[in-house]
Parts: sequence; structure tokens; C-alpha cells
Amino acid sequence: MGQPDLDVLIDMGFERPRAELAVKKSGGLQGALNWLEENQDKSLEELQTAAASTAKADDDEEETGSPIPEGAKSLVCNDCGKRFKNGDLAAFHASKTEHTDFSESTEEIAPLTEEEKKQRLEELRQKLAEKRERQALVDKEEQKRNEQIKRKATKESQDAKEELARKEQIKEAARKRQEKLEDAEAKKRIKAKIEADKAERKRKEEEARALREGRAPAAPSPAPAAAPAASRPAASHNEARLRLQTAKGNIMKTLAADTTLFELSQQLESENGVPVASFSTTFPRKTWQAGPDFSQTLKEAGLVPSAVLIVA
Repeated sequence: MGQPDLDVLIDMGFERPRAELAVKKSGGLQGALNWLEENQDKSLEELQTAAASTAKADDDEEETGSPIPEGAKSLVCNDCGKRFKNGDLAAFHASKTEHTDFSESTEEIAPLTEEEKKQRLEELRQKLAEKRERQALVDKEEQKRNEQIKRKATKESQDAKEELARKEQIKEAARKRQEKLEDAEAKKRIKAKIEADKAERKRKEEEARALREGRAPAAPSPAPAAAPAASRPAASHNEARLRLQTAKGNIMKTLAADTTLFELSQQLESENGVPVASFSTTFPRKTWQAGPDFSQTLKEAGLVPSAVLIVA
């Protein structure tokens, strides 16, 4: 095969190594096109490996391939009717199709005319375009599946992050609540210590005054009498009675004054299945948005001892 025919195959878009193999395996442009068409589904590596395995045998044969018996111009496959210029092409056809019935023919295979070459080239171009189009569809579907897998993994990761953040927020609210309780207890202890110190200083001052005046110290003041049973105890405001106006109706709740708005929102979400975006009151008009506002306790928000909250 001449160099121009090799250039034609390369111009059609075939890789140079594949085109060179087609040139080597055939005796003309027609044979090269047939060989390329029959091997279009094989990778270049497979073709090169097969060519290397037969290189030694090819070196022992004539340059034109296995000879045709004298007097014959071609070989014919009696199974399918195809004609071949030499024994190599017939042997290759047999290995591809498992056809074994060949006969000699005195009819010479005419070379392709320019019109036939153009037609064969156009047919091969169409087949290549169809193959590339099918591969593009396969690649597109594969990319779509990969994107779906990636989106699913991203959503699962985001859900896990949100759940972790929610748990951390609950833990932070509980920690702040515990800190406030501990601070209140510490203040009580400090106040009691100050009162005890004041009483002790007063007692010592009274004893010193009595000694200077030469009289006996006065007896300690009795503890204040308990309030009558009928008297009403002072309100401690340790609880908040709430009427919550939700989309599903009013809900009455009594909670500890140090319950945070976040804990209240989690209770409502678990009961109604709807996240809480904000709480608000009509008088005085005030709104607490989800986020930093929800870290306030009911007492800090001014919702003790009772309040009406609109839940959004």
C-alpha cells in the first residue's frame, strides 16, 4: 500500500499505529478498510499483541503473504462468498468467522475505483460516528450515575453534620444551664457566708461593749418567728406557665424557669414534627429567632411566671 493511502486513513481520524497495522495486514485500501471495519471493537493493545505474536511467522513468508496456488487469482469463502487476494487475508477471515470451506478462483479481485473508495470511506466514517455517539451516550449515563452517587453521599454527609450540630447545641444549652445553677448556688453560699460574718462581728462587738461597761453580754437574738401557716408564701418564680399558639392549635406547658428556648423548640419539633423558626409575643412585642436567641432561658427572656408565645 502506498503512502497516500496511509495518509487517507490518518485523515479519516484513525490512529497512526492502527492505520499502519491495517496497511501491513492488507494489500490495498480496500483490504485496509475491511481490516479496520472487522477490528474496530478491538483495542490497539490487543491488535499490537496479536501482530507481535505472528511477527516471526510473517518473517518466514513471502512479503506478499501466503501464496495462492499457481493459476488462481483469488480465494473464495464458500460459506459466505467473500473473496480474498492472498492466503493471509483468507486465514484471518477464517479465524474471525470460523469458516473453513475455501476454494480457488481464477477471477482477480479488481481494485476499488475512486467512486468505490469514496463510498467505502463514507460508510466507514458513518460507522465511526455512530460508534462515537453510542460511546458518548454510555459516558453520559456513567457521569449521571456518578453525580447521583456524589449527591447522595453529600446529602448524607450534610445530614450527619446537621445532626451533630444539633446535638452539640443541646449539649451547649445543658452546659450553660448547669453553669447557671452552679453560679446561683455559689452566690447563695457567698451571701450566707457574708451574713454569718456580719452576725459574728456584731456579736463580738456587743461582747466587747458589755465588758467595757461592766455588764453581762446580752443573750443572742432569737431567730425570727416562722410566718403564720395561713400567710401566703412569696412566689419563687421557678416555673413558667406557657400558652403556645401553633398552627395546630394552642398548647399549654409548665416548664422550669431555666429551660432554654432551644430546648422548648426541640420539644415542639419532636411532638409536631415541624421545626421552630421563631417565638414571639404580642405585648410587649418581641421576637426570638432560631440561633443565638434560642440560648436564652425562659427567665432571661422575661417569660416567667407566665406568657403567651406565638410559634412560627
